Amino acid sequence: MAFELPELPYDYEALSPFMSRETLEYHHDKHHKAYVDNGNKLAAEAGLADLSLEEIVKKSFGTNAGLFNNAAQHYNHIHFWKWMKKGGGGNKLPGKLEAAFASDLGGYDKFKADFAAAGATQFGSGWAWVSVKNGKLEISKTPNGENPLVHGATPILGVDVWEHSYYIDYRNLRPKYLEAFIDSLINWDYVLERYEAATK
Repeated sequence: MAFELPELPYDYEALSPFMSRETLEYHHDKHHKAYVDNGNKLAAEAGLADLSLEEIVKKSFGTNAGLFNNAAQHYNHIHFWKWMKKGGGGNKLPGKLEAAFASDLGGYDKFKADFAAAGATQFGSGWAWVSVKNGKLEISKTPNGENPLVHGATPILGVDVWEHSYYIDYRNLRPKYLEAFIDSLINWDYVLERYEAATK
């Protein structure tokens, strides 16, 4: 299945001032496109082009670093764009999510602190996640393009902490970017959709 660069689900100005047009143009149009182009080439070379994206990510982990890096980053970014929306963020979670965050993560405030800490303490490039594993929510962080799929979990929320995700808007202030993401950008409806799919 060929990798394709998805359209952004909003216009380039929609997430401003928390994420600028310039950041989205570079991040989506250049960085994500490179993962798609490189991933297609490497998947074909590895004879895995007919598999689903999730299967390619899992099969290439630990066996084909080049393919894994590009396929995993493509997977991560497909969801990352949808995990944000204009007027998003904040503590008004859909009921089912609110209950799960309370029982598994200690409630919204503890989630916010732990998720921001995971993103802030990921050394170098990487991601912070909320995932479903064995029916329960957990917070984690991963280096580079690695994601919870390869650790037996299903991500329902992720934030990109590679510098290209925030450096134009926040320079070296990664915690400030994480605060803006949580308070003003998270698309809780998409998080709920992912949660429901992962807990069927």
